[in-house]
Amino acid sequence: MKDFEKIAALGSILSKKYATSLFRLLRDYKSISASEASSRLDLHIQTVQEFLESTTLLGITGKEEVFERKRPYFRYTIQNPSITYNFDLDELVGFDRQNPQTSEIRIRENRNAKSHFTTARNGKFFSSVSIISGSGRESEQRKINLTQSQGLFLFHLPFPDALPDSIEGIMAKAKIETEYRSEIDNLVNELIELRVIERVIN
Repeated sequence: MKDFEKIAALGSILSKKYATSLFRLLRDYKSISASEASSRLDLHIQTVQEFLESTTLLGITGKEEVFERKRPYFRYTIQNPSITYNFDLDELVGFDRQNPQTSEIRIRENRNAKSHFTTARNGKFFSSVSIISGSGRESEQRKINLTQSQGLFLFHLPFPDALPDSIEGIMAKAKIETEYRSEIDNLVNELIELRVIERVIN
């Protein structure tokens, strides 16, 4: 299980209103069963059982099967009172600084794009782009609000009749710093899908 998945599972556990009380019991008792914990906290035994099993899967607790009058049950014991998880957000979203989808492509505005660009008040970049899909009564409009770097990029996007340019080239003309490349790539990929931007294959 990846750390992010563990963090998500732990977050689900900690969000329970009875989480603190159950963890306190686990710390105070050398070992405790689900039935003992449920009676102490006046919770349904199934609720406690699911909680304890979740902590076991995360390695917070360990469980031991014991027998009482030939009837088996589990007792739970704290195994790891201190937990540290790490995850890389870039790895989480599959971020590649050399995005293969956009690293070497050349683009321009699509001639048949059903889109409308709204200019910002200063008239130097676009603030949003609206895309119309469908026709007649079935038509729908989707509006995408742009960051300033994205608005500058689209403001310098070559027209349909112009020669296509690379993303790096357009960013250079728009004087956009390379630190904004990932959000430019994100927008370009989406607008290619929406047929607002044409990807030209050499």
